[in-house]
Amino acid sequence: MKMRPLGKTGIMVSEIGLGCEHLQGKPYEQIKSVLDAAEECGINAMDTFMSQMEVRRDIGRALRGRRERFIIQGHIGSVWTDGQYKRSRDLAESKAFFEDYLAKYGTDYIDIGMLHFVDGDEDWEALKDGPLMEYAHDLKRKGTIRAVGMSSHAPITALKAVRSGLIDVLMFSLNPAYDMLSEDCTVDDLFDPATYDADRLTLNGQRAQLYAECERLGVGITVMKSLGAGTLLSDASSPFGRAFTVPQLMHYALTRPAVASVLAGATTPEQVRAAAAYECTGAQERDYTGVLMNAPRFSLTGRCMYCNHCLPCPKHIDVAQVNKYLDLAFAQKDNVPESVREHYLTLDHTAGECVECGACEKRCPFAVPVRSRMNQAKKLFGR
Repeated sequence: MKMRPLGKTGIMVSEIGLGCEHLQGKPYEQIKSVLDAAEECGINAMDTFMSQMEVRRDIGRALRGRRERFIIQGHIGSVWTDGQYKRSRDLAESKAFFEDYLAKYGTDYIDIGMLHFVDGDEDWEALKDGPLMEYAHDLKRKGTIRAVGMSSHAPITALKAVRSGLIDVLMFSLNPAYDMLSEDCTVDDLFDPATYDADRLTLNGQRAQLYAECERLGVGITVMKSLGAGTLLSDASSPFGRAFTVPQLMHYALTRPAVASVLAGATTPEQVRAAAAYECTGAQERDYTGVLMNAPRFSLTGRCMYCNHCLPCPKHIDVAQVNKYLDLAFAQKDNVPESVREHYLTLDHTAGECVECGACEKRCPFAVPVRSRMNQAKKLFGR
């Protein structure tokens, strides 16, 4: 397994890592088998944002005797209350759950203390000068964490955090579909074949700027959602109208500036080995440009590209974000990840506020049935 430097932290991580979200609810023996497979494959990077007590206990048990062989991202601000996961900015609550994290894992340090789920400018402004940021840096000064990180899906917010000098690591959602959705991208660009050239695609907008700034400032990136929750793996659900393979998507992420590790979700040893098999692939198997360059011209019809050309909305609904979370939920079929639900519920205005005026559908260049999808989101997420 190839190792990469995690920015300027001095930490070396496996370029394929382990995302542990879906281990929640699994029995101890299964969790241990996944960590066994990861170690056998040379994977050392792992993200464990989960705050539920049982999964923490079982991962900690599975780590006994080999804690030092893994580089762990542990989240500050991920808590468990009233039988469910919650993002918190309360210092006492967040501190208690981070201390519980250390206790359950049987360790006196976590490699990356990840400030959890910072997706808005208002949240960032409150966080950067607030007690939770001070707590994270105090943990670093004491050696309880080796680096301060932040998880985000919002490029503009993430860019502010990176430029602030307050974080060492960024955990970010990254794949070709998300990267295509720059604010600079026009409708004409989307239908211009040259837009799908890999170099031009990754040089667009805020996302490319974010990756470049991370590289410039030595902030390492760990990648989540590299497969787009599975939507990019089939012709039917891929916004390009053609499926990517797992090695293609991993290679796409690993060829972005500052990226150190792609975190692959796994619940079985077989899934871990399949992700690690990237290391055995050649240039032809990794080449993703054919999918981008040969995407059918009109394959985007009816599929939200998260461009927000449908705005403005009279109820101020961020239609693109609602559709993104709906797509992520649909990709998981009957098991909507708690993180997706939580992200949706933090939106300032949700689909339940839609008055079905239809103005968005008149503006949408891809003929997305927005009103129908707002109803689907309201039904699925409860508001």
